[in-house]
Amino acid sequence: MSNTESISLEPATLDNAPESSKEILKEAKGNLGFIPNMYKYMAQNPSLLDSYYHAYNSFREQAGFSPQEQEVILLSISYENGCHYCMAAHSFLAENASNVPEDVTRAIRNGDLVPDTKLAALSKFVRTMVVNRGEVSDEELANFLDAGYEDKHILGVITAIGVKTLSNYMNHVTKTPVDDVFEGHSWSK
Repeated sequence: MSNTESISLEPATLDNAPESSKEILKEAKGNLGFIPNMYKYMAQNPSLLDSYYHAYNSFREQAGFSPQEQEVILLSISYENGCHYCMAAHSFLAENASNVPEDVTRAIRNGDLVPDTKLAALSKFVRTMVVNRGEVSDEELANFLDAGYEDKHILGVITAIGVKTLSNYMNHVTKTPVDDVFEGHSWSK
């Protein structure tokens, strides 16, 4: 398979999705008003959709980060993984749901230094974790903790990396089209 090819998997619908995926698709439609294209592709393998959906919600609810910090984390991971779909979706969420300052989102999207000290430390730590596959120096850990985070936040970052790895990799393979609602936030590395 070349860089321009994708698998021939078709996105699922509520009518043809595997039974065990239908409930999550219905819940997503009820919560969001639409079923994201990413979920439609994930639905073809219920294990992927279930794993992503529940881990993503657990990260949102239990990892100990504010909504702004969550978007900084998810954008930073998606930037490093080069995921066009998740960068568009989380840029939209940063602007419309999480009140992330525009200059922070723009900096992450451009691979630049984030202009907020604490969010900069968070983004830098997350990006280092992704690039180095979890291998960080004592100094990098200390810088993260000195910015006001705790040991438990390191584990929350790991949760987010796991979640975004599922979605980023799937979006790479399927070349998931960006949903119309996210189109104004399209991105490429």
